[in-house]
Amino acid sequence: MTSHDGNPFADHDLVASYEGWYETTGSRADELEKQLLNELLVDLPPIETVLEVGCGTGHFGRWFEARGLDVLGVDLSMEMLVETLHLGGPACVRGRAERLPFASGSVDLVVLITTLEFVGDEQNALAEASRVAQRGILVGALNRRSLLGRKLQKRTDPPWTSARLYSLGELRTLVAQAASEHGPRLRCTTTLWPGWRSSLPLPWGGFIGVSATWE
Repeated sequence: MTSHDGNPFADHDLVASYEGWYETTGSRADELEKQLLNELLVDLPPIETVLEVGCGTGHFGRWFEARGLDVLGVDLSMEMLVETLHLGGPACVRGRAERLPFASGSVDLVVLITTLEFVGDEQNALAEASRVAQRGILVGALNRRSLLGRKLQKRTDPPWTSARLYSLGELRTLVAQAASEHGPRLRCTTTLWPGWRSSLPLPWGGFIGVSATWE
């Protein structure tokens, strides 16, 4: 992951507490986000290999591996990569989302989960994802127009001070533009709405999922 004004994920304390959030206050969000990602994965062409850009601690990479996929992670933060290995995550390398160190079409699927919020140039990051992907890209991001997004934008602690959030329409447009040369099929949905325990085909859920696939 990268940020606009420095890399907040190079902070040791933040990295050390990152995984614990999923096991405590973030457990419900984790459940719903994975449910949404699973629904989008089921709708994809058959895939075997996944590159996760902004892999962090390998939290989602381990989940993809549990689904029988061959996963490789890339992240700018060396601290995050060390934590990934410590937690038994997938193989990972250091790299920047805007300049991926991989050949064109070298993996079936490229995923970016809460990564675009912290890259310096989201258009280049998505263009790189589209270049490296053989069959599609999958993006999970926080919704600027949701109740959750509004709360996060008011926070003054890292990493949120350097985060940029998107609306469903904005994210869909960015993904469509990045993958336009492939003639992609797009699917969008959201989840994380108070009192609702499933994904929502609506624009205001706190977590957005967008997939762009091609044959």
